[in-house]
Amino acid sequence: MATVPPGIRLLVSFDRDQWYRALTFILTFLLYTSFHLSRKPISIVKSELHKNCSSVSEVATAASSGGSQLPSLPSPHADVDCSWKPFDKRNYKQLLGAMDYSFLCAYAVGMYLSGIIGERLPIRLYLTVGMLTSGLFTCLFGLGYVYNIHSLGFYIFVQVANGLVQTTGWPSVVTCISNWFGKGRRGLIMGLWNSHTSVGNILGSLIAGYWVSSNWGLSFIVPGLIIAAMGVVCFLFLIEHPNDLKSMYAQSATTKSWNGVNGHTEVCLQYKDNSTQSYDTELLLPRDSVYVPVQPVVVVKRESEPSPISFMGALRIPGVIEFSLCLLFAKLVSYTFLFWLPLYITKAAHLDAKKAGDLSTLFDVGGIVGGILAGVISDKLGKRATTCAVMLLLAAPTLYGFSMISEFGLGPTIGMLLVCGGLVNGPYSLITTAVSADLGTHKSLKGNARALSTVTAIIDGTGSVGAALGPLLAGLLSAGGWDQVFYMLMTADFFALLLLLRLVTKELASNKSRPISAVELKEH
Repeated sequence: MATVPPGIRLLVSFDRDQWYRALTFILTFLLYTSFHLSRKPISIVKSELHKNCSSVSEVATAASSGGSQLPSLPSPHADVDCSWKPFDKRNYKQLLGAMDYSFLCAYAVGMYLSGIIGERLPIRLYLTVGMLTSGLFTCLFGLGYVYNIHSLGFYIFVQVANGLVQTTGWPSVVTCISNWFGKGRRGLIMGLWNSHTSVGNILGSLIAGYWVSSNWGLSFIVPGLIIAAMGVVCFLFLIEHPNDLKSMYAQSATTKSWNGVNGHTEVCLQYKDNSTQSYDTELLLPRDSVYVPVQPVVVVKRESEPSPISFMGALRIPGVIEFSLCLLFAKLVSYTFLFWLPLYITKAAHLDAKKAGDLSTLFDVGGIVGGILAGVISDKLGKRATTCAVMLLLAAPTLYGFSMISEFGLGPTIGMLLVCGGLVNGPYSLITTAVSADLGTHKSLKGNARALSTVTAIIDGTGSVGAALGPLLAGLLSAGGWDQVFYMLMTADFFALLLLLRLVTKELASNKSRPISAVELKEH
């Protein structure tokens, strides 16, 4: 009987493993893209509501002063199309801001718990439930338009609930992608993969903007259905770890090897005298007296499961506290740009809302490039903290220059957006992906990969505190001028850099500078 050459078997195995690795990369990319896609509609819808209310107020004032009467047009939402209660009051900015803060604060608090819970549950099921419930709450917000719901408490509740369930996403996908990709090119892989944030924001803006003027409820319902559908895809196709794939093939091989005739298990035993005998029951015979020419049964021996790491245990991992606090300030800067950049461009560059929105997407494009560059450089140098520190150092003067955008023309403004986006989002991207994965598989854990989810949640949860504080402080400081906002951002950038100095000193003091793959081989 002809056998498959070992080289062909190796090639087939290599192709299969690579295919599943590519599938995991693409699938987790799309899964988290849907998370960001479902978060974006709120920023699109609230700006449209504010614009409509202002326009109608002006028309009503003009009609009143001219003594003319405007004809009433029948509409299912005629009384709320332009001033959707409860956001029709003078404090509408505070009310709309409250929805942002309720989501971000719930997300920050929930993230600390999410990683701990995620370690104790199968990632595929945990992520699926989170996506389905997130889709439910996103659709529920949109149903507020369909059913004429004008209770602030309703919308705050939906935002808080959605913020909590969306914390299932980040620790799960980072853990999964880290299981499939080693440290050798982790910075590059994570930099490319992390572009899902910007892709999700862009797609969310396009989808929400399509319906926002006619039926803003669909601006939430459609993204909600998309993330729920992706939750089903996650349940059907996500493979958490390469070992799960090996177990699946081992089980399949076992089934085929012991597949008998007429429901019996037939085993052909060959004795030393070349005689054969068939049995349809399991025999316990000495190994030196028989040969079993059936396909080998691969027994996957699962060692005792490592106990999940505690919250304090995760904090004791070297570098977790420093990177977590650094991310707090880095994410504060990034999310301030996310929520306030279009408005700032409108005021400073004297552009209309559409042009300002188009220009603001260049900041995301710069963030994609910055994240990839940070990953590549840190892979080559093997120094994550130093790479982040250099980008933070360069970001400070860029932020100062960005504060004078009104003095620039269109060309320099585009260049400033790209550079600033790369320097601001580069460290943020590197810390939330490659650094989190490195720390979650630190040598001090002695191979306990279950700690990765908790470490990722602690780092991103701390960063989310900054994400909630940044827009809040920007709203308060902008009343006194935009210069104060940029001084706040530069101060946050300085603190982020300061928190990395110990790790940078340690990296620079190391005797050898080698790629992370070499470090990984030595540590394990």
